[in-house]
Amino acid sequence: ERRIDQIRASLPEDADDPVVRRFSTDEIPILRLSVSSHLSPGDLYQLLDDRVAPIISNVSGVGSVTLIGAQQREIQVVMDNDKLKAYGISPGQVAQAVSANSSTYPAGNVEGGDDRLSINLDARAITVDDLRRTVVRESADGSRILLQDIAAVTDGLSEATTYNRINGQPGIGMQIVKQSDANAVEVSKGVKARLSQLKTELADTGFDYKIAIDQSLYTLSSANAVMFDLMLAVLIVGVVMLVFLHSLRSSLFVLVALPSAMIPTFILMYAFGFSLNLMTLMALSLVVGILVDDSIVVLENIYRHLEMGKTRWTAALEGRNEIGFTAMAITLVDVVVFLPLALSGGMIGNILREFSLVVVFSTLMSLVVAFTLTPLLASRWGKLEHLTKDTLWGRFSLGFERAIDRLQAWYGNMLAKSLRRKRWVLITVLVLIIGSIALLPAGFIGATFIPDSDRGEFLVQLETAPQASLALTDQLTQEAERIILKHPEVIDAFTNVGTQSGQMGGSGSANANLAEINVKLVPKTQRPFSSVEFGTILRDELGQIPGLKTTVTQTRITGSANTPIQIAVKGTDMDSLWKAARMIKAITAATPGSDYVQYSTKSPKPEVRVRLDQDRMAAMGFTSTDIGIAVQTAFRGNDRSKFKEGGDEYPINVRLDQEDRRDVNSVRDLMVTNSKGATVQLSQLAEVYEDVGSSVLQRTDRLNSITINSAAV
Repeated sequence: ERRIDQIRASLPEDADDPVVRRFSTDEIPILRLSVSSHLSPGDLYQLLDDRVAPIISNVSGVGSVTLIGAQQREIQVVMDNDKLKAYGISPGQVAQAVSANSSTYPAGNVEGGDDRLSINLDARAITVDDLRRTVVRESADGSRILLQDIAAVTDGLSEATTYNRINGQPGIGMQIVKQSDANAVEVSKGVKARLSQLKTELADTGFDYKIAIDQSLYTLSSANAVMFDLMLAVLIVGVVMLVFLHSLRSSLFVLVALPSAMIPTFILMYAFGFSLNLMTLMALSLVVGILVDDSIVVLENIYRHLEMGKTRWTAALEGRNEIGFTAMAITLVDVVVFLPLALSGGMIGNILREFSLVVVFSTLMSLVVAFTLTPLLASRWGKLEHLTKDTLWGRFSLGFERAIDRLQAWYGNMLAKSLRRKRWVLITVLVLIIGSIALLPAGFIGATFIPDSDRGEFLVQLETAPQASLALTDQLTQEAERIILKHPEVIDAFTNVGTQSGQMGGSGSANANLAEINVKLVPKTQRPFSSVEFGTILRDELGQIPGLKTTVTQTRITGSANTPIQIAVKGTDMDSLWKAARMIKAITAATPGSDYVQYSTKSPKPEVRVRLDQDRMAAMGFTSTDIGIAVQTAFRGNDRSKFKEGGDEYPINVRLDQEDRRDVNSVRDLMVTNSKGATVQLSQLAEVYEDVGSSVLQRTDRLNSITINSAAV
């Protein structure tokens, strides 16, 4: 970030601020919703921007609120190119005149006695009519050319660059990201409570919202799964201990070890600033069995000493000491496996740090409990049960003991035979180990960074031709929506047109030929296929739409959708890079198991290229700045000037009429003016022609880069 700050001043004046993003699972949006009302699109945006978004931002734990598909109020100055030619005026002159009539200037101070007052010169147009009467040029004879003579000035909405819909109904999307140290469930609950309150307060506007994505629901389901695992573990451990030790109180000793190990684990989680999130819940679910292992081993050995006729105190002390080193070794093996994951850097460390440390905390706490609390309970209340055939439980326990004795005898016999054939046993073990390892490269066992899970959600990313307009992309996307929504298994379809989200929660791409639909399905118990299978069905159906490329990827625990196979090609020469990328794409596509292979960068798109002639420019007194401002104002628009009304500021956008921005000839015929007032057509100063160029430049380690992405069957 410091390096970027150093070069920030050298960036173009109207360039957006650079954004540095560090990947974190905490920075993935926890809520995505679509807002609608009876208001006009501009008024709805104003309501969301002025009132709703600030209120949501003040909810404890909310990091940022982003609006998608919004059109804000804008004063539009639409220039007529024919009139510009007739008067010999360039778009840059118009933008300068508008800027001069919508600015304020500090003009010094006046001092008198003990008072000092600053002078503020206000040259802003008060009304739109005032703006229309802006003088663009005044001739020597006193005649004036006003803005209204060469342009239509209207109070309207900014040009749509994105669209947002939910289930085909238009609205404005709202994306909410929590702070890195906030609890996702609590933030989601607070935001939904505030939205419900706003719905009541803004009932007269018809304010309504529909939640498309709520990551806290998955966290809650994970928490419920952990609680179920805990209860199931308690039940199974209790039954196992009861069957093997034949004592209810012995089973209770082990069951006490479970909360006794988890409580200090929660304390350590709090001390380290961890919350109950997906990673920590997965860790707790994993260690449920580990938490009682040490106590079971220690307690069983204590009971073995009791069976030898020792007192409870002696049996507890000697039983724990005898098995202590073994229990410690078993526990430290788990610690040695998981601790390095917590210390690793990069993406792996970012994702697995909390997961690994919670496993380490709970495992160490279970060892402490097994060495302290379990022997203490056994020394005070431990008791051998004397089994008789007089009761049903006694007969069952005696039968179980006989079965265990037979198993021990069989095991002893097998062990003796194995020791007599050490060489064959060793060879067999080595063959099994090598064979097991060979299963991975042979393709019998797959490998992936994050496995797919049926969350009932997946992402459909759409791409039209590189030169496609937003209107065409929206038309094809609506057709895709109709196909998706006709399936009864679909609950919600949350659509963004003109943008796509990035991978692993990063920033995405914004382009008129891009769109995405986040699809939410009914619970898996209510559908005959998995979300992966349904995604394949939809991809085949959407593939029938002409001119539309479709990618379907599953949403994973990170809340993002990513391809499992990514091959990066880097180099300096783009032609050679594309040649290599095409070869790798062909090889990947021909590899069994690969599916829907595509490039990370979008296809090259047609563009209009303006190559300036430096000699002609110098001869006619033009600079590249003169021409650049004129072309940019005419076709992109200049919205740096502001119109103030009622304490709010709205952009004034100066640009050519849509009819004058249709083809390459519109660029050639553009009028440009130099600092001396001379006006000529752009074609006299530059070669204007159609070409093909990259829509996005991707670099890795300062080298041009293309990534080949592939799904896996």
